Amino acid sequence: MADSSMDVVSKIARQEVDNALNQAAKEVAQRYDSKGTDASVGWSGEAILMKATSEERVKAVLDVLQTKLVHRGVSPKALDTGEPKAFGKEYRIEATLQEGLTQENAKKLGKIIREQGPKAVKVLIQGDELRVTSKSRDDLQAVQSLLRGADLDVAVQFTNYR
Repeated sequence: MADSSMDVVSKIARQEVDNALNQAAKEVAQRYDSKGTDASVGWSGEAILMKATSEERVKAVLDVLQTKLVHRGVSPKALDTGEPKAFGKEYRIEATLQEGLTQENAKKLGKIIREQGPKAVKVLIQGDELRVTSKSRDDLQAVQSLLRGADLDVAVQFTNYR
């Protein structure tokens, strides 16, 4: 019998992020507590830029965006946000989308799988994804539940389950 395998990846559905961003922009424009604060959220090149007149308001805009992302099925871990910075009379938060596993994160995931996962599982780093192979599909499902339960720095998905 051939080995079963799956890939552990970190990918983002750009269209879902765009939809969440549009929904967040509409809600921020209509919210009573953001009236008069010039609060906004939108694309700034490849990054997402949130602006408001106070630090609390810009954090509220970030919270609205994160809520909309969760509703659209995008993990908030995929959003790398900075601290609010003052630019003149307004505060800004710039957030970037993290896509793909870095070598460091792939090594951490591999270590978690080797230490806590089933012993028959083999892990191989391939670029920005992790290939997990085993003779048993049950072992692959055990690895999936292990990674879902682990406290990771990145959002992970499982693809090419064969």
